Amino acid sequence: ENRAVASVETQKTDPEIEPRFKEVDWEKDLVDWQKPLLWQVGHLGEKYDEWVHQPVTRPIRLFHSDLIEALSKTVWYSVPIIWVPLMLYLSWSYYQTLAQGNVRLFTSFTTEYFSDGAESMFRGLFMTGLLWSLIEYLIPLPVHMKPPSDSSYLIMLHFIMHGQHHKSPFDGSRLVFPPVPASLVIAFFYALLRLILPEAVGGTVFAGGLLGYVLYDMTHYYLHFGSPHKGSFLYSMKAHHVKHHFAHQKSGFGISTKLWDYFFHTLIPEEPHLKTQ
Repeated sequence: ENRAVASVETQKTDPEIEPRFKEVDWEKDLVDWQKPLLWQVGHLGEKYDEWVHQPVTRPIRLFHSDLIEALSKTVWYSVPIIWVPLMLYLSWSYYQTLAQGNVRLFTSFTTEYFSDGAESMFRGLFMTGLLWSLIEYLIPLPVHMKPPSDSSYLIMLHFIMHGQHHKSPFDGSRLVFPPVPASLVIAFFYALLRLILPEAVGGTVFAGGLLGYVLYDMTHYYLHFGSPHKGSFLYSMKAHHVKHHFAHQKSGFGISTKLWDYFFHTLIPEEPHLKTQ
C-alpha cells in the first residue's frame, strides 16, 4: 500500500500523468475493505459501475482462501522469467522445422502450399504473431461494458477480470497476468493455432504472439509505475492510459499503441486546453 501511494506521489508534479483520486471515507464505503471484496461487489447492483470507477490507492484482497488469493497475484518479473524462455524454445524449434524445407504453409479443402525459404517465412510468421496489439485492444472491450445490475455473478466476473484493476490501478501485484490463469489462456491460443494451422506455422505465429504478450504486460506495468521522459512515445502512452483510468474509462483501450483506437474510433478526445497549445 505504501508503494502504491509513493508511486502516485511521484507523479503529482506533472498534470499530464497525474492520477486524479477522490477522497474515500473507508468507514462509509459500500464494501468492507478489511474483508475479501469479490463476494461483496456482487451485491452492489446498480451502484457497482460508479463504485468500481472511483480509483483508490490501496491493494485489493479478492478471496478468503490464502492459496487462491496467492494464485491471483504475481510480481511483474514473473512474466519474462516464465514466458520468454518458452518463446525462445518454440522459436528455435519451429525455425529448425521450417529450415528443413517442404513445409506445409496453409491448408484448404483442395490445395496445399509449400515453401523452402525458412528464414523469410519464419520472420513473416513471427511478425504475424506480434499483431498482439490488436488482441490487446479487443480482449478488454467486453470487460469495459457495464455488467447487468441484477446479476451478481456477472458483476463478480467483471470485477475479477478487469474491474479490480480500475478500482486499484496502483496495486502492483495485480497489474500483470498471474502465471496460473495465464497458462490456461496461453494454452487455449496454442491449441487453437495448432488446430487451424499446420504445426510449424501455427507454432511460429504463437511464439511471436507470446513475445507480443510479454511486451504488452511489461509496457502496461511501466505505464503505471515508470517515469518516461516528457515528449517520448512512452510518456504519450502513459498520459493516454492515465486518462483512460481517471477520466475516459470507455475509450482509450490501447496499451502499447493508439493505432486501434484510431481505427475503431475509440481515441480519447483532446482536452480543450491542449488543443490551443
